[in-house]
Amino acid sequence: MCGIVGLFLKDTSLEPQLGDMLTDMLITMTDRGPDSAGIAIYGEETAGCAKLTVQSGNPEQDFAGLENALAKHITGKVSMRVKDTHAVLEMQADQVAAARAALGTINPAIRVMSPGEALELSKEVGMP
Repeated sequence: MCGIVGLFLKDTSLEPQLGDMLTDMLITMTDRGPDSAGIAIYGEETAGCAKLTVQSGNPEQDFAGLENALAKHITGKVSMRVKDTHAVLEMQADQVAAARAALGTINPAIRVMSPGEALELSKEVGMP
């Protein structure tokens, strides 16, 4: 069975409780059976900047040197934040298409989960 839950947190004073709130939601989702889970986080937009969230089954190997390798293929600065099996690559907004194409050349095992200006998307297969 399929199930979707969402939380749109408008009260910033509740941000410290976000993990507990999401955990309760995901525990409830496990009653629906083993499948997969994902989370979309909307953050602040930076004018002219974009993000690519990528995923790897072997992040230690696949993300090592990725920031520098990608910088050789696109114009402008690239920064990377690794979050377990996902990484968020930030770059100039007009370089997203070139970055996506370059990732396929740099390492085809790296999967693009989402492009966006404020969105970061993480998802995995298995129990939520």
